[in-house]
Amino acid sequence: MGLAVRVFLLEDDGYLRRLPLARYERLLRGEARGSLPQYAGKRVRYALVVVDLVDRKPTEIRHLEYSWLSFDSKGRLDRSEKEREARLAMEVFPPVSEEESLQVIDARHRFARKSYDNTYKWKPSPEIQAAIIAATLGQNTA
Repeated sequence: MGLAVRVFLLEDDGYLRRLPLARYERLLRGEARGSLPQYAGKRVRYALVVVDLVDRKPTEIRHLEYSWLSFDSKGRLDRSEKEREARLAMEVFPPVSEEESLQVIDARHRFARKSYDNTYKWKPSPEIQAAIIAATLGQNTA
């Protein structure tokens, strides 16, 4: 038994495209071989799925995440957008303070969470979610 990661890109027309994990990792590292020129200048929805494997076959989905990838003019991940995302992600954590006021509640992290989710997450339709699950688990939907 083990775990595996599956990555799917969702095209504008609803087509679900599997992206090999090695290529996704090259994208994250910013390697030239990791570019996807067909997505140059676009913002693309993707799903990242963590799945249990038994005898190298997917059996159960452990985690499912829906987010966006922003590409630059060369089809590489837009580094400035990733930096903005990382900065906002850090604001999501509640402040660490030894002084807590009972009269003032610091809710900045809650607003940051909402902003982060609105900007960097997406919610699939039931049909898209079913297609991602079927593709992950190797089920034929036809």
